[in-house]
Amino acid sequence: MSDLRLETWPIVAADIGPTSPLAPLHAPRDEHAAAADAPGLPEAMRENMRRGRLHSCLPYTMQDGYSRDRQPRSLRVAVLENDLLRAVFLLDLGGRLWSLYHKQAQRELLHVNPVLQPANLAIRNAWFAGGVEWNVGAIGHSPHTCAPLYAARLVTPDGTPVLRLYEWERIRQVPYQIDAYLPDGSAVLFVRIRLSNPHDRAIPMYWWSNMAVPESPHTRVLVPATAAYTLGYGNGGLRAVSVPRADDRDITYPTNVSQSADFFFDLPVNQRPWIAALDGAGQGLVQTSTDRLRGRKLFVWGVGAGGQTWQDFLSTPGHRYCEIQAGLARTQMEYLDMPARAEWAWLEAYGLLDADAAAVHGADWAQATQAVEDRLERLMPRAALQAELARGAVWADQPPIELLQRGSGWGALERRRREAAGQAPFCTPALVFDDQALGDEQAPWISLLRNGAFPEVAADAEPTGYLVQPEWRPLLEAAVAAGPRAHWLAWLHLGLMRYHAGDLAGAREAWEASLHACRTPWAPRNLAILAADEQRHEQAATLYLDAYRLRPACIPLAIECGQALLAAHRPQDWLDSLAESPAALRDNGRVRLLEAQAALVVGDTARVARILTQGLVIADLREGDQALSDLWYDFQIQRLRAEEDLPLDETLRARVAREFPVPQELDFRMLVGSALSEDRAAPAGPPADREMQWGRVAATHT
Repeated sequence: MSDLRLETWPIVAADIGPTSPLAPLHAPRDEHAAAADAPGLPEAMRENMRRGRLHSCLPYTMQDGYSRDRQPRSLRVAVLENDLLRAVFLLDLGGRLWSLYHKQAQRELLHVNPVLQPANLAIRNAWFAGGVEWNVGAIGHSPHTCAPLYAARLVTPDGTPVLRLYEWERIRQVPYQIDAYLPDGSAVLFVRIRLSNPHDRAIPMYWWSNMAVPESPHTRVLVPATAAYTLGYGNGGLRAVSVPRADDRDITYPTNVSQSADFFFDLPVNQRPWIAALDGAGQGLVQTSTDRLRGRKLFVWGVGAGGQTWQDFLSTPGHRYCEIQAGLARTQMEYLDMPARAEWAWLEAYGLLDADAAAVHGADWAQATQAVEDRLERLMPRAALQAELARGAVWADQPPIELLQRGSGWGALERRRREAAGQAPFCTPALVFDDQALGDEQAPWISLLRNGAFPEVAADAEPTGYLVQPEWRPLLEAAVAAGPRAHWLAWLHLGLMRYHAGDLAGAREAWEASLHACRTPWAPRNLAILAADEQRHEQAATLYLDAYRLRPACIPLAIECGQALLAAHRPQDWLDSLAESPAALRDNGRVRLLEAQAALVVGDTARVARILTQGLVIADLREGDQALSDLWYDFQIQRLRAEEDLPLDETLRARVAREFPVPQELDFRMLVGSALSEDRAAPAGPPADREMQWGRVAATHT
């Protein structure tokens, strides 16, 4: 009998930690942004790449409060099981499909990470490796990938239990729905996805299902395509390549790829979409879908030193993985135009595929893919999958019979706003966003909706519950204008709304009013970003120092302050500030990196040496950030110049590269064989001003 139940999953994990109180006014560097400029791309692809670009992840906050302190923990999971398969979903971590176990074969089909270690690879920073991740709305890993989803139980007309996962996505302002189920006797897990656009306008839409699978020298990724677009490190950005061989190597074997890269496969029109990762015996995970989900991708970390360091950083040694992925568009640099009031639905199927090993690993690519497709047609016929999607439409709007857990309160707040405005609901009764989900973050906005006033809070409170949705701005503008004395927090939120809408003068006015109403660190910090936007780095640094002195224990604020001081060529001010900082802040890995960078600029190589000797670990090192290897080489160059009175020239750079290789624990470079660039300057200026010359990142793990 098919079953749905709640359990716990024991794992060694680092806690996700608190979110940052700082509004993320800017997005991390987007390596996809320049992809549309690559030559030879179809115009439709270019058009998709130009639409929908985001300046930040607002209204979400950054999840950067984690460490690498791993402890035994228990994760709340939902388990779907029939006589052949057992599927485990992480309810508090984006609803990720964590395990798919084939009971007869006694085989795990996914990469089940033995640890849960957050790292800085997602739009909100925190991300972790393993399982199948559901990515919606914005390029990059989902804003909910490390957050609870709503989870509910329902039953189909034939009695099959369904796990319904859903949320309100706040960037695109859309609900999304994931219905997973395992009918009796089914050899595949069905996952039915539905996206709905409740607006009277078209919106940019994005979806990718990312599947982590074990990687070994015998793993081959098969997909019905003979061409792909690749995005990798050091090879000129997005470009077309052949499949399976590209650049004189068979890229369908992940361990043949030396450096981190994406391969977006170009499936022929009318081709059934599928992708599989099979071992030496021709067995492994296959994923297929109905036709709306057209894109297929392979992501590899690469076998270079940096890729291997990243794999160990995200897990433990000996647990290598790659990702096979499925998405709405051909590449992850694209948004599709979703029409007003449109609904998109598709069905995915996941299962064990067993194909002829000789064919799978043979030199004839057409024969290899045909062998897989033939077996897939026996496992789950294409017509049967399409019929199953149609059957699901009968119960897709069915209300759940039990709510297993609630997600955020933002969907409930949007429901309340729409009710007050006399607007139509944004979802069907299938998705329950009830008032019990409302919490402290939504409370001020409920007050604004009910009473037209934004409530006051204490001066030492941290701001939370950001909103930039346009419909809320007139309400807050009116409340500020009508109030006898607008509170600092109301002005702070209003400035954020104005900034997000491009009204920079209005944002400055609001944040200055907030600072006048109450001296908190949040308004000067935001004003500092405005100053930095306008290249007024000295003023930005001064404002950051003012903010930091008001809240010296706030690690995200300290980090931004240190970066601003280095950008303003004031390294000694940063070092002086650190001397007065709490020990817990000084021990933070990124703070220690900034300390080392500042010490290097002022010539204190002994201080840098101490930091490097003690061990420098940055828990939230950003993918593509080569700051650690840059620091290592800059330190060695400066040390040798001081000790031996050497000029900065190519001879010195070559010597450093030869005699002082980057220690493995500091080597997160993704470009194999990267060395000191001819135009890499001596570390005379602040690191924030200098381009990374040791191999620029191009591929991103999205």
